[in-house]
Amino acid sequence: MIYHGLEKAKTERKKKFAVLIDPDKIKTERIDQVINLAKVSNVDYFFLGGSLILDDEMNFCIEMIKRNTNIPVVLFPGSTMQVNHKADTLLFLSLISGRNPDLLIGKHVESAPLLLNSPLEVLPTGYMLIDGGTPTSVQYMSNTRPIPANKKDIALCTALAGQLLGMKLIFMDAGSGAKFPISEKLIKTVSSKLSIPLIVGGGIRTPERAVASAKAGADVIVVGNAIEDDPTLLMEISSAVHSLKLASTER
Repeated sequence: MIYHGLEKAKTERKKKFAVLIDPDKIKTERIDQVINLAKVSNVDYFFLGGSLILDDEMNFCIEMIKRNTNIPVVLFPGSTMQVNHKADTLLFLSLISGRNPDLLIGKHVESAPLLLNSPLEVLPTGYMLIDGGTPTSVQYMSNTRPIPANKKDIALCTALAGQLLGMKLIFMDAGSGAKFPISEKLIKTVSSKLSIPLIVGGGIRTPERAVASAKAGADVIVVGNAIEDDPTLLMEISSAVHSLKLASTER
């Protein structure tokens, strides 16, 4: 079970690294490269999802990953249409930073029957959009406003509300194509009070930024756009995050 591993890693102060793939954006030859690099780089998870998924690209990506690697596939769905039982785990996202009832509970009611007898490991996840300096696809599609990047108290209280409601994970995201990543101060403020794993993504484009976010308290670092532009960055970022794991273990 993936969640057991996340809890254990948090207790041991180890960090996890996930590659986010948007099936609509990645080309066939590029996904081959990303999968091969992920295998040699000890990537912990593939996150799959996007604001829009067209045709059968999701199914194709899952099959490609499953055929070529044992790295777990975690669905990061933008809609109920993105539920695929061939994956390993699904983040059951509730957009707790917004006030759109459809994404707080409405879509969950629709998808619950699909997931009741599903083989997927379903993880209730408090999803929080943080302002990354530019409007993002998820902001537009969700019809919600992100939490301002300088409002650490709002972010903290939102994350704590998710934890107290029984969420198993908190995912803070600046969104695909964010100009700025979530600040170390905000991550540190939120992580210092949480007892559940914290996932952070959006705007992370360098190994240094990934390490800074992990040191600030992120338990899982998610990188997507940067790797789509330059897959070789995957090795550098993964190495940096895993080096931090080793340093944490040695203390």
